[in-house]
Amino acid sequence: MDGTLVRTNLIQPTVMYFANSQTPWETFKRIGGALLDGPRMAMAELQDRRLFNEALFSHFKGMSEDRLVELSREVFQSVVKPNLFRGATDLILKTQDAGMRVVLITGSLDVTMFHLADHLNVPRADIIANRLEMKDGYATGKLMRPVVAGPGKAQLIVDDARGHGHDLALCQGYSDSYSDVPMLSVVGHPYCVHPDSKLRQLAHAYNWPILDIDTPARGMLGRH
Repeated sequence: MDGTLVRTNLIQPTVMYFANSQTPWETFKRIGGALLDGPRMAMAELQDRRLFNEALFSHFKGMSEDRLVELSREVFQSVVKPNLFRGATDLILKTQDAGMRVVLITGSLDVTMFHLADHLNVPRADIIANRLEMKDGYATGKLMRPVVAGPGKAQLIVDDARGHGHDLALCQGYSDSYSDVPMLSVVGHPYCVHPDSKLRQLAHAYNWPILDIDTPARGMLGRH
């Protein structure tokens, strides 16, 4: 989802959650803590996307579930929706019109993605997203397993397809990131949307279609 349907990443919605904490002190503590933790998160990103997700979302510790739900719509309206690529909705509609089931898989939080799913007319049950562990109505700072990140996405896609009786050889997968190559490799029809340099090189090598869903003049033209 991040970088594929929208131009945002995990950090932008997270900053808005933190900036709208219940008190100025809480906002300062969360944003300041995340900034101080920046070097550790940068190292984690280089090692394993899962470790980066766990480090980033650890700063939600102590935020109430009610507050998260309350802020999630504002985060969607202010951060996610305005950054949808021009052709994102059309891409979803075309796949649905072709009789396909659309699954949104993302490292973002489920509470944010529920609103995107509603906007795109995708059932909330067809979201695979990260979930914060809650205890007594407050975030513990841990992510529930399985963590949606990196190579782990591939297994989640496999499990989802098996659970719904899909033949992966007939399925399509979309991503912008080289880190999602394992996920793209398990489907029969991988597509690279605004790929990073490493994924673009791989797309050329394997003849995977490259899509631009944001440039008005081209729409969703594939190119190699």
